[in-house]
Amino acid sequence: MKTGLVLEGGALRTIFSSGVCDALLDAGLPLPDHTVGVSAGIAYGVSYLSRQSRRNLQLVTTFANDHRYMGLGNWLNPSNRCYFGLAFSYETIPDQLLPFDYDAFEAYPGTAEAVVTNLNTGRADYLPVPRRGSPNTVLEATCAIPLMFPVFHINGQPYLDGGCADPIPWRRALEQGCDRTVVVLTRPRDYRKKADRSLRVLDRTFRAYPNFLETLHRRTEHYNRSREELFAREAAGEILVIAPEDTLGCSRTERDISVLRRLWQSGYFAGRGRLEEIRAWWNA
Repeated sequence: MKTGLVLEGGALRTIFSSGVCDALLDAGLPLPDHTVGVSAGIAYGVSYLSRQSRRNLQLVTTFANDHRYMGLGNWLNPSNRCYFGLAFSYETIPDQLLPFDYDAFEAYPGTAEAVVTNLNTGRADYLPVPRRGSPNTVLEATCAIPLMFPVFHINGQPYLDGGCADPIPWRRALEQGCDRTVVVLTRPRDYRKKADRSLRVLDRTFRAYPNFLETLHRRTEHYNRSREELFAREAAGEILVIAPEDTLGCSRTERDISVLRRLWQSGYFAGRGRLEEIRAWWNA
């Protein structure tokens, strides 16, 4: 048996997933054999793999309204060119202000992967998350929402947000042999993605990457179909899915601390409510 955990992205809305993961940590469940996540799903997920319960809750409630963390000023800064402060988010916070436990993450015996979208191919690549070092370019790249982040280059390839090509990488977990996979979503079960209104701007901005643009144009259909197939697998007893009942209006760049706390709490109670089911599923 091989256990897996799949974490959807959603920027600050991913605090729901952190609540779920914190419930698993508090219950003492063992970490999964394979963890794969998209965007903030894995960027927050590494705190789960380092067993730092509530670290993400502390992060968002402390820094959501800090202009160094996110804000238009960061994007206008020619040395940053991102809505989020890259050096502040990926170096200052984990190395100084809210220390990340690199030793514990390095000791995690399983596999941790981040999904990134290759601009040349338009396809998803699955990169191992480096256990040490900052800035963590792999985590920056998986979070790189088009137009809000610069393009990141890794091993000579240009990358952006993994959610463009594989927003819910449950198939990847199955391909890696996970026969006991838990998928944590950040949208309610009845959610349907709508057409992207920014396609015209994206077409102009990324005209040098036709395969990437093709992926962006198919993104809505691909996302909705992936969820339908995921729920069908769940109904067949092949995958366990946890999703929020309500996202409380939380946006990707939410600044209302009360909303972030409530969404984390919603995830925590969702995790606790499914605890025995997950324990049995993972034979923990």
